[in-house]
Amino acid sequence: MDGDYIIGGVFSIHNYMHTVKHNYTTMPEPLRCTGRIDSRELRFSRAMVFAIEEINKSSKLLPSIRLGYQIHDSCASVPMTVRVAFQLSNGLDSVFYTGDHCTRSGIMMAIIGESGSTPSISMSRVIGSFNIPQVSHYATCACLSNKEQYPSFFRTIPSDQFQADALAKLVKHFGWTWIGAVRSDSDYGNNGMASFLDAAQKEGICVEYSESFYRTHPRSKIQRVADVIRRSTAMVVVAFAASGDMKILLEELSREPSPPRQWIGTESWVTDPDLLRFTFCAGAIGFGIQQSVIPGLRDFLLDLSPTKVAASPVLTEFWEDAFNCRLGKSAATEESVCDGTEDIQTLKSPYTDTSQLRITNMVYKAVYAIAHAIHNSACQKTNSTTQCDKHTRVESKQVFTELKKVNFSQNGYDVSFDANGDPVATYELVNWQKSKIGSIEFVTVGHYDASLPVGQEFRINRNLTWVEGSTQVPVSVCTDSCPPGTRKVLQKGKPICCYDCIPCPEGEISNATDSPDCFPCPKEFWPNAERNKCFPKPVEFLSFDEVLGIILAAFSVGGACLAMITAAVFFRHRMSPIVRANNSELSFLLLFSLTLCFLCSLTFMGAPSEWSCMLRHTAFGITFVLCISCVLGKTIVVLMAFKATLPGNNVMKWFGPPQQRMTVVSFTFIQVLICIIWLVLSPPFPMKNLTVYKEKIILECALGSAIGFWAVLGYIGLLAVFCFVLAVLARKLPDNFNEAKFITFSMLIFCAVWITFIPAYVSSPGKFTVAVEIFAILASSFGLILCIFAPKCFIILFQPEKNTKKHLMNKN
Repeated sequence: MDGDYIIGGVFSIHNYMHTVKHNYTTMPEPLRCTGRIDSRELRFSRAMVFAIEEINKSSKLLPSIRLGYQIHDSCASVPMTVRVAFQLSNGLDSVFYTGDHCTRSGIMMAIIGESGSTPSISMSRVIGSFNIPQVSHYATCACLSNKEQYPSFFRTIPSDQFQADALAKLVKHFGWTWIGAVRSDSDYGNNGMASFLDAAQKEGICVEYSESFYRTHPRSKIQRVADVIRRSTAMVVVAFAASGDMKILLEELSREPSPPRQWIGTESWVTDPDLLRFTFCAGAIGFGIQQSVIPGLRDFLLDLSPTKVAASPVLTEFWEDAFNCRLGKSAATEESVCDGTEDIQTLKSPYTDTSQLRITNMVYKAVYAIAHAIHNSACQKTNSTTQCDKHTRVESKQVFTELKKVNFSQNGYDVSFDANGDPVATYELVNWQKSKIGSIEFVTVGHYDASLPVGQEFRINRNLTWVEGSTQVPVSVCTDSCPPGTRKVLQKGKPICCYDCIPCPEGEISNATDSPDCFPCPKEFWPNAERNKCFPKPVEFLSFDEVLGIILAAFSVGGACLAMITAAVFFRHRMSPIVRANNSELSFLLLFSLTLCFLCSLTFMGAPSEWSCMLRHTAFGITFVLCISCVLGKTIVVLMAFKATLPGNNVMKWFGPPQQRMTVVSFTFIQVLICIIWLVLSPPFPMKNLTVYKEKIILECALGSAIGFWAVLGYIGLLAVFCFVLAVLARKLPDNFNEAKFITFSMLIFCAVWITFIPAYVSSPGKFTVAVEIFAILASSFGLILCIFAPKCFIILFQPEKNTKKHLMNKN
């Protein structure tokens, strides 16, 4: 249609171009489109006509100026798009005007189109050199935002960079980390998928496969892509594909049963009503351009009179294809002729479907954006009126400059461009849901607004339906999440989303899902069985409440009682020969020390404290030296007594009771002195032992100075050995009752116990170290009391006839 200023339009009304084989002998045929008409693209072109006619009727926008248009079919192919671009750039006038008042109708002000990114790139490279602005309604490739390569390119649809980021956030939002990816083998698909994969990688999403295809590829290639989808383990498939390409792939998938897949789509196909027939895609979700309402458009689309249809080859082809008849003389003999009863009002076609106006509104906004740019170039505002002169010489470069500045609202939709020629990115989240009657329909379930702050761009406000009608979010992971208590270990040669869950090692925990590492608990804490929490380690010591402690305490008290009973027996029969013959004073002192030895073992039980640690070792060392000193004194007395029986020997006067007492006190004082030095320089102290057991704390007494401890023990051992040697020397002295024999046995037991104590003490862990020490104390104490005093008590109580001086003096 002619006008004062012309706007070009390029749409993919057909999806295929006739393939020409050049033989270089004849003139090549003109390029022409083939295949069926894309009713949706036809609606886009008609929406452009509607918008121009609406502007021409407006008294506010371009008053007194009439816009014209020329619309071309690009066949969705680059060769045809380039041809159309040159045709529009070269001018439209067939006659050269020489007059002064030409209408400039031959100059193209701007071009709307193309629908695909690859054809748009080709067109922009041609018309960009002439500063002719191009406003695309559907080309979303992020590459077109590069103003160095495409300086005159604008678009009313958001860049794929925003959509790629939104898709990655969508996939991450639902916890899908293992996905498949298919794309159109075009600038739209390749660049869009590259942006998505980059965003997905940042979100920690792994891609099992990434396949490309194109509608003109051989079927074997499409079959291979379909087979990859069928064999894959990823439940979710992200398709960054043009609507025409997606149609070919879905047709191939529908030929054979396929495992259920959750489809994630881009705006190119996820809102295409022609694809709703593929019911196995029910539950698909994706981002679409916002729905809109264009008043009067539906009436305009349906206003196709026979005259209008006959005047346009494209409308004629659409009419014949829609109603399966032929107009006029073009009908063959076997085909039916359109008789005028065809009613477009009842036609179910994407052309007549205005319930989901999305991309159509992008065309509508593109026309108005160009009109506003021409208005700002050709019109002057004086006072309250706007004057427009259709004879004003307006260059396409002026329109290009004014397009950068446009900022208006039409039908409630804002229109403006940023420095890259892109609009503000807003999307609707569209879900394919089954209606009550069983058909699939588009349902808006959320929104995405890139202009909002980070983290607030994405929101869902309705329930979604997933693959196979499920209401549960499908799971698509290479490996299930590692629970707390485990850590992730990547599987060799596989993406980072494929890993093994390894339990945390001993002493370490992980308290988060999919933790890459385990962390050690603090020193005094230990993991629970699940290894996801740290709890305080149980504190262990030899207590009076446990069985071992009760047994040892019972033997300790029992031993002390036995020593006191023995002392009572000796005191009751203190005047009897057997008691008097065995140095009753040392015997009572020995019994007293043995009582203390039995009782000192109780200090080793219970929770160690600073005082108990110092008391247990010093009390043990001093009481045992007192005990051994008494035994040693008795042994010396036996030796001296038998030496005194020799003629002329008066040795007993040198080892009488005072000397015996002094001997005991002297030996004991040395041990007291050792203990005092030990306590002053480096005393024992309570300590939490964390090294013996990893899972519990041993509360024990540290020696402070190991030299002090072994000095105390060594001194006891030295006295015991000395006593044992003397007892051995006196064991064969002739007398019916030779006490040296019993002392020998007692010292033999004593030494044996403490010699075995050393390796047992060193090797016993935790509270058993204390138990070994208590056992050694009790065993040696019982050895002394039983070997030295049991025979005497037996004679006193059960064989009184042997408790006479005569019997004791008899020699065997």
